[in-house]
Amino acid sequence: MANCCSTSSKPVQEYPNKHRCPVNEKSYRSVSPSTILHHINEPWNWQNKEQGYYFCEDPDCEVVYFGEDDSVINKSSLRTEVGIKESNSQALICYCFGVSKEKSTSQAIKDFVVQNTKEKTCACSARNPSGRCCLKDFN
Repeated sequence: MANCCSTSSKPVQEYPNKHRCPVNEKSYRSVSPSTILHHINEPWNWQNKEQGYYFCEDPDCEVVYFGEDDSVINKSSLRTEVGIKESNSQALICYCFGVSKEKSTSQAIKDFVVQNTKEKTCACSARNPSGRCCLKDFN
């Protein structure tokens, strides 16, 4: 039986690092399809196409993920609340350690997250809807 977590021998397809959101026309960075799978409702129904996917971080845009073909996944299609798109102080900005916007003002909490990031005890690529480290979102 093959190991389900082993790396594939299939060549990795290269896609542009940035693409424009079809709704707000701003350019955003790429995100892994595996990150999307961790956050969408019913991931077994999602059709992952051979294309680049991107994360729209604009708080005023309902789109969270979009493809090069201009397909979109809106906030309403996720099971995860996207903290940077929410205005309430309890919205998460650090998904690995459960840090809300409100708690992110604490230097001790930020130091804790920085230390654990250095020690690679975080799982940003899966837990954070952006697929990236949360440190840039701290105050």
